[in-house]
Amino acid sequence: MPLYRVRPHAQSYGHDVGVIMMYCSNPFPPGDVGNAYSYDYPVLYHTVRDVTIESLIDKADASAGQAVVAAARALEAEGVKAITSDCGYMLEYQQEVAAAVSVPVMLSSLIQLPFIDALLAPGREIGIVCANAPRLHPALLARAFPHPGRPVRIAGMQEQPGFRSAILDEEGTLDTDKVRAETVAVASELVRAHPAIGALLLECSNLPLYSQAVQQATGLPVFDFLTMIDYVRSACARRSYEGGY
Repeated sequence: MPLYRVRPHAQSYGHDVGVIMMYCSNPFPPGDVGNAYSYDYPVLYHTVRDVTIESLIDKADASAGQAVVAAARALEAEGVKAITSDCGYMLEYQQEVAAAVSVPVMLSSLIQLPFIDALLAPGREIGIVCANAPRLHPALLARAFPHPGRPVRIAGMQEQPGFRSAILDEEGTLDTDKVRAETVAVASELVRAHPAIGALLLECSNLPLYSQAVQQATGLPVFDFLTMIDYVRSACARRSYEGGY
């Protein structure tokens, strides 16, 4: 049997990815970053009460940096191999947190933009469906995509009643059929308005459960929080290979 040694400050073991959660009252069905059934590997959650939908998305208040860093360090002490979050606008803290820990940090789905850019042919564009389009201003987007090689087209979910009531207004009930239809409609209209779009990115951590429906409606590659988390986790926990030759 292997010899196991205690990890200082760890209260549990075996978690591949740590998830920094904002403090909110949203339902998290499977497919949401906040639901552990969204993963084929163990994850560990840590909530930061100083970060709320109101502070991060509505007011663009990025003053909770120290609390987010403390959460990341706590997750690292528990032994996670990588750290993510449950909001694309946590991009505000990406560099600060990455500098504070020694494991990979991916706080925003938006950091996939340079990768998507590298995949597409010249002349193609990238479409983003986000929770709140006015909040995704050029200065914030530039933190993820400082040297864009192609146009980025953005559409927001902030005016969609099902999404707004459940996610932004935190009314406590989520109708996934309604929000699926809204997400598909927003993505489809974005592609109709900009037919050069070659791939879509769903910024919000509440949207991955609708990615398949968006792909079926548009025929495009669809990236989201879970494509990012799965990719980074696969690099941090490589498997062995067996089979015939």
